[in-house]
Amino acid sequence: MDVIHYLLQGFSVALTPSNLLYCLIGVLWGTVVGVLPGLGPLAGMSLLLPLTFKLDPAGAIIMLSGIFYGAMYGGSTTSILLRIPGEAASIVTCIDGYEMAKQGRAGPALVVAAVGSFIGGTVSIVGLMLFAPPLAQAMLKVGPAAEFALMLLALIVMSMISTSSTLKTLSMILLGLLLATIGLDPITGFARFTFGSLHFADGFSFVAMALGLFGISEILLNFEKIASLKPTIKPTLRSLVPRWTDLKASAGPIGRGTVIGFLFGFVPGISHVISTFVSYAVEKKLSKHPEQFGHGAIAGVAGPETANNATTGSCMIPLLVLGIPAIPATAILLSAMMIHGVQPGPQLIAEHPQVFWGLIASMYIGNLMLLVLNLPMVGIFVNLLRIPYVYLAPVVLLICVVGIYSVTAKPLDIFIMAAFGVLGYVLRKFDYDVAPLLLAVVLGDRMEVSLRRALVISNGDYGIFLQGAISQVFVGAIVLLALLQGAAWLFGFRKKALREGERGGNY
Repeated sequence: MDVIHYLLQGFSVALTPSNLLYCLIGVLWGTVVGVLPGLGPLAGMSLLLPLTFKLDPAGAIIMLSGIFYGAMYGGSTTSILLRIPGEAASIVTCIDGYEMAKQGRAGPALVVAAVGSFIGGTVSIVGLMLFAPPLAQAMLKVGPAAEFALMLLALIVMSMISTSSTLKTLSMILLGLLLATIGLDPITGFARFTFGSLHFADGFSFVAMALGLFGISEILLNFEKIASLKPTIKPTLRSLVPRWTDLKASAGPIGRGTVIGFLFGFVPGISHVISTFVSYAVEKKLSKHPEQFGHGAIAGVAGPETANNATTGSCMIPLLVLGIPAIPATAILLSAMMIHGVQPGPQLIAEHPQVFWGLIASMYIGNLMLLVLNLPMVGIFVNLLRIPYVYLAPVVLLICVVGIYSVTAKPLDIFIMAAFGVLGYVLRKFDYDVAPLLLAVVLGDRMEVSLRRALVISNGDYGIFLQGAISQVFVGAIVLLALLQGAAWLFGFRKKALREGERGGNY
């Protein structure tokens, strides 16, 4: 009952006219930066951070957190309509969401993504409210060895769900890990593969790579068949509403995505990205028709989008209770709290209850605002596809250029985006899946740091990866998946050889 009492106090803070306005501004701006390619929650929060300096602490945190989960909502829009991820966690949504759009089913994809996001986000807030203190303690047990094993597990899962062959997927993962080594050594600060240029000290911009590999390459591929591209038929209300079969097929993925996203929110680093890949892998393995994935399976949209937004609540737990930002976007919230004299940690709930409970209450309100704002706009978004591609492509390209430049203000990133656009075009022409490459780039730095820290702690003893229950679980899962993948490849290779031998005997 105490929790309900404190939550009601939080609503008394969140429902004041000023805080309602700040919440609305936050979710609106978050949706915009999520939709625009190149601008994710980190950039969106950074741009408006100076505007919060004169606000009261509760209002400032409410507005910035609204931008955070609003951007998570909006990131699916361009992924589904244009195959351009609005932010990193929307990469998986591109796979089946864009295929649904090409089939004239962008409306159901957007609706299911919005509903799944609302459910995942709301349930994660309930978890944040009920389980923040005990669950935050579990974070302290995830050491560098367990973290490395988890990220290695994510790459193995990626190799199993990729749309390209295992060999091609592994080559993309290795290329991504190599690209992640460019820049300053994360531990010693030594410059690697920068060729003496300061421009590469921070490595390649992930946003530039993502926009190039997905956005620019898609434009180049479409220009090849521009004569056959026709504007989408004007959507009717009936075509925008998901069918009963869509809702039935989405119910299970939304439920599982909520659990996966909430659990992965505690993992520091890139939890929202990993959770989407894991959700996609789970749905593909559980599906009765896994061959539909990559060709417009609605479960491939519902699960990852729900998991993406389910992390928004749980990743707040390490920040609020331990003072540890689980993902880069929450580091902005940490900065804002420090600026306003609010110290995140075990004493936050006792010393600043109006901030803690006001934030939780505002997240309920903000998620409802996002659902009300996004569902009526589905028809508007789908109508974007009716614009002839000869006019749409230059606009998309311009938005990509402006988006990437606004994030870093480096002209070099525009050329990096163009270079990776050409690379993505070539790779996709030869049926390489570029999503594993991006995931490997995202995980590369943290994998290296976790591996080296674990070995420093153990004085070079690799047995540290088998110490502790969490590490043992992850390592066991890695061994099991590797054996399953190896057996599948081996038996698949033998079957292929047998078929070829039979055909040869017939000649």
